[in-house]
Amino acid sequence: MNLLFTVAIFLFSVSLFSQNTISGKVVNEKGIAISEANIFIDGTYDGANSDADGNFSFTTSATGKQTLVVTFLLSETSKTVIDADNFQNKTVRLKDNVNALDAVIITAGSFEAGDKARVSVLKPLDIVTTAGSSGDIVAALQTLPGTQTVGESGKLFVRGGEADETQTYVDGIRVAQPYGASTGNLPTRGRFSPFLFSGMSFSTGGYSAEYGEALSSVLLLNTQDDPDQNKTDVSLMTVGLGLGNTQKWQKSSFSFNATYIDLAPYQVAIPQKVDWNRPFQSLAGESVYRYHFESGLLKIYAAFDASRFDINQQTPNGPDKIRVNLKNNNFYFNTSYKGKFGSNWQIITGLSYGYGENNIAIDLNGVKNIENASHLKLKLKKSFSDRIKVSFGADYFSTRFDETYNEYSGPSFQSGYDANISAAYTEADIFFSKKFAAKLGVRASNNDLLDETVVSPRVSLAYKVSKNGQFSFAYGDFIQSPKQDYLKFADHLDSEKASHYILNYQYSKDRQTFRAEAYFKEYRDLVKYDSEMPSFDSNFNNNGKGYAKGLDLFWRDGKSIKNLEYWVSYSYIDTKRDYRNYPTSVTPHFVADQSLSLVTKYWINDWKSQVSFTNSFSTGRPYNNPNETQFMNGKTKTYNSLSMSWAYLLSQQKILYFSVSNVLGSKNIYGYEYASAPDSNGVYNRQAVTPTADRFFFVGFFWTISNDKKTNQLDNL
Repeated sequence: MNLLFTVAIFLFSVSLFSQNTISGKVVNEKGIAISEANIFIDGTYDGANSDADGNFSFTTSATGKQTLVVTFLLSETSKTVIDADNFQNKTVRLKDNVNALDAVIITAGSFEAGDKARVSVLKPLDIVTTAGSSGDIVAALQTLPGTQTVGESGKLFVRGGEADETQTYVDGIRVAQPYGASTGNLPTRGRFSPFLFSGMSFSTGGYSAEYGEALSSVLLLNTQDDPDQNKTDVSLMTVGLGLGNTQKWQKSSFSFNATYIDLAPYQVAIPQKVDWNRPFQSLAGESVYRYHFESGLLKIYAAFDASRFDINQQTPNGPDKIRVNLKNNNFYFNTSYKGKFGSNWQIITGLSYGYGENNIAIDLNGVKNIENASHLKLKLKKSFSDRIKVSFGADYFSTRFDETYNEYSGPSFQSGYDANISAAYTEADIFFSKKFAAKLGVRASNNDLLDETVVSPRVSLAYKVSKNGQFSFAYGDFIQSPKQDYLKFADHLDSEKASHYILNYQYSKDRQTFRAEAYFKEYRDLVKYDSEMPSFDSNFNNNGKGYAKGLDLFWRDGKSIKNLEYWVSYSYIDTKRDYRNYPTSVTPHFVADQSLSLVTKYWINDWKSQVSFTNSFSTGRPYNNPNETQFMNGKTKTYNSLSMSWAYLLSQQKILYFSVSNVLGSKNIYGYEYASAPDSNGVYNRQAVTPTADRFFFVGFFWTISNDKKTNQLDNL
């Protein structure tokens, strides 16, 4: 008995004296102590928390090489191999967690909108509740700095670039025909309604190497990943009807919306300054099907648009009007897949097909063109750690365009082209710390029609200077094929090119955002021709050049005044181009050197209403007066338009909506058109290019039927 007691005491003593003490201090990258960090030996229950001074100490029976794990909510987990027999009074330095909400993000040239955006300057609600936007995504974007209001076009012009210099993508796949059909000085709209989209990224320059074929900008639209419930939306409007429905199942869902627009009743009630034979009429629809796999999401998106109008347009060449009868059919199909596989790998792939057909009768002459465009995409992304993420991928664009011009009692002229573009890119996101990040990329593309290969580098940097403020810088080279009007007559041209330099400061805190961005763009190899209009006998070359530089300011505040949210945008631009048939380098006709927008939205509880006002102002735009010797010497008067909207909640799911553009009836002028030849006195006659109406009124009733009996269409107005 005494022997057993002696052995037990001996074993207990050996166990007691074999305990090792682990001690030290936990600090951050600046050497500041971290309290409440969790420290333990991997695979054991031995550990402790750091005290207010960052110190820790605990004992363990583990010996030899062990893994010491240190975790803290705002820092990266540290795993260090130690000698458990000799680890006392050591310092453990934790790196900042680059995925924290207050970590740096690259913002140069980029505006985010959507619930998933880290810093959102626009919300999905804003796309449709902004007065004057009439539910048009492009019109809402024109309240942001860096854009130009070109009312006679209705398209998106960014930082001195023409509308075709902006490319539109749906779920990462390109849309070849993003706008509705139109004719000279008759504005159009974007083809896509906000109904099916949950997020948006709008880049005014310096965008990722993932995207190409755009000299100025990219607009990325993301459809909803998963609707929350079954619902039906009914719209009754002064300009037409709308119907939408969403069905949700366990792993899949389907949404569609259809809209019929006819301006004939509106034209009778409120005549416009347009001589219609048949006012604008269209039938359009969109749908998206989603299926959730175990590790991925498949989306199938489709949209169609059939529209027509018949109009008599006055010209400065005489009293006779030109009759334009246009019929357009458009179809867009897009399928995309996003999933994960292996060890931190992600795949994004998809394809799109777009078909656009225009049948245009110009007096007794006729033009018919057809465009078939497709895009195939593959992207792979690998997260090597929280600090290093690398992506690489490839694109294939195919475009076939055919046009036939039939002259009355004369010959027919055929033109067109067939172009294929292959591109590959790679890009790395590197977080050196929570305060400093970089995006480095390069894109190479080959155009078989132009027989040209171009390599384009892209660099973006971001540095956080305070808890809520940061600077970003972006540089990149960008290319784009010459526009359709040129390629259908000349296939010997080179791609047009631009370089972007962007410096950005952004401050964001508690529903307040401030952005200031300075930029410089250099254009090279722009297309020039020697005729009044591009034609089969024009001499084309790539001798054009230009620049654009300026400053954009943005302030949004949803905090200072209860129930009021507003933003202010200001843009200054200095730009000149020598391109087209310009005899010298001048500011293009679509550019106003200063623009200012003020958007306000106020919720009135007692009235169950949201009231919104938008005021857009810009300085005069240049135009060329052939009665003067200096080219592009004229300038229009300043532009100013105040619009308002009122959404009244009749009940939880029924809304009455009213809006009017240009409330004050300002007599805005976009520019002037001059006769092609002088009159008997040697004077070129002119006519002003003005809006189709001084004001546009809209009234709509919107009814939602949903499972929760609460959802309404306020976010779609």
